[in-house]
Amino acid sequence: MGQRGVEQSELPPGQRLQRGWPVTHYGPVPKFRPERWEFRVFGATADGDKHCWNHDEFTALPYDSVVADLHCVTKFSMLGAEWGGIPARTILETAPPSPAVTHVMVWAEYGFSANLRLADFAADGTIFATHKDGELLTAEHGFPLRLVVPHLYAWKGPKWVRGVEYMTADRRGFWEERGYHNVGDPWKEQRYSYQEGPGEGPEL
Repeated sequence: MGQRGVEQSELPPGQRLQRGWPVTHYGPVPKFRPERWEFRVFGATADGDKHCWNHDEFTALPYDSVVADLHCVTKFSMLGAEWGGIPARTILETAPPSPAVTHVMVWAEYGFSANLRLADFAADGTIFATHKDGELLTAEHGFPLRLVVPHLYAWKGPKWVRGVEYMTADRRGFWEERGYHNVGDPWKEQRYSYQEGPGEGPEL
């Protein structure tokens, strides 16, 4: 598949241009064990079943790439990176959600999670990345799989992803429970939960 540009390379308010790619994460880097790795889609699926792929099956799904920016809430932005992997839309097509689904929770190693509105998850640029600029991700940057949601702050795209839960109501993820904005739009500088307006998130 060809590259798709999904984000204008501009700096949102309060961001600074980053030439490299700093490593930012909380806790240790998990060890990848391919024989034990599994990607799961569960919750309110259309057929009521859980869908699972092992590592070979998941990486055999149709590969695509997008050229998009990454905006970290710590105020750096990396512009024009090429992200390669499995589009989130492919997961939605392969394991469809129930019509009642409004949000997803993306689950990662060590119980980390990030909640997203279904529309954000289904957006054209949202991708489960295995590569950046044609190279496999490093372990520190999320290998074997990280979610990239270019139009939201980068914490909405966890590293070391292991699955997706379809939800019929919103629920805060790991950082959203700890003071980060429930939506996370960098163009509106939605960094912290105290900035939330009515309807932008469940009660803390």
